[in-house]
Amino acid sequence: MNKSKLKKLFSGMCCNICKHDFDEDAIFIKREEKNLLVLQIVCPECGKSFGIALLGTSSIDTKEKIEDDALSFQDCPLPISYDDVLDAHHFIDKLEKDWTKYIPDELKN
Repeated sequence: MNKSKLKKLFSGMCCNICKHDFDEDAIFIKREEKNLLVLQIVCPECGKSFGIALLGTSSIDTKEKIEDDALSFQDCPLPISYDDVLDAHHFIDKLEKDWTKYIPDELKN
């Protein structure tokens, strides 16, 4: 499989830690079989591993046929900050003791 095709597939995506775009250096092909790739994505900037993925290669050919502007990706969300964690803690701390009454019965247990 041509790495430039994979780069095109992951274009517009970035690391959720350092916001570095995924490029050819981020893609490691672990195994290649007919119509199937096993690959790993690792941020070339900060080294965060995004695990192993199985990818049907027919989907890559399909994406190439779609016009470039037909697919768009959202900006990466900002990582959770210490302030976000503190805000959540304060919110939970202020809940009433019987806060579980607001959880629908089908979601309990």
